[in-house]
Amino acid sequence: MIIDLTHTLKNKITVYPNTLEPIFEQGNTIEKDGFAEINMTMCTHTGTHIDAPAHILPNTKTLEQFGVEKFIGPAVVIDCTEVKEIDLDFLKTKEEEIKKVDFILFYAGWQHKWNTERYFDEFPTLTTEAVKWLAAFNLKALGFDSISVDKMAAESLPNHRVLLKKEILIIENMTNLDKLIHKKFELNCIPLKIENSDGSPIRAFARLEK
Repeated sequence: MIIDLTHTLKNKITVYPNTLEPIFEQGNTIEKDGFAEINMTMCTHTGTHIDAPAHILPNTKTLEQFGVEKFIGPAVVIDCTEVKEIDLDFLKTKEEEIKKVDFILFYAGWQHKWNTERYFDEFPTLTTEAVKWLAAFNLKALGFDSISVDKMAAESLPNHRVLLKKEILIIENMTNLDKLIHKKFELNCIPLKIENSDGSPIRAFARLEK
């Protein structure tokens, strides 16, 4: 069974404040040109997307410098709908699950606020102690159903810096994570192969174990 974890890219979707809003417009049509093509204008961090170290840290890896295997592997969803912050004590209750996977995905219920003003409400984020503890694991990426791994007011983006320094990538704006709680599955989160890419939209999906 496959579960899609990706928001649809289209006009007038939620974007990070003060960043480019995507534009999708019909460039060619079958009736006029004999073929259809859509012209797209958007930044590399639009919709469900993944951050490379080069997004925040100078002289670090861009996405196309990682092998495809970096974007595939066993994953777990942690339900954090009942907490205001994701602290170390909370994570330690999930330690045995964390040890067995390449990806940790955090379900906060923010996927249900997508394309509303409430998407920018204060969402659960990792504490400094918690993010440093996770950075010690051999993880490929962390994923969230919210717009950032950091608080909206965090100008220096400390959680981004801790994770990306360890080449633990960051997936933001995921959806359907509630369908994977207590399930065993493989995550696929393949980015576009863009030269010098600081990030990329992805088509993320879960392949559940039988």
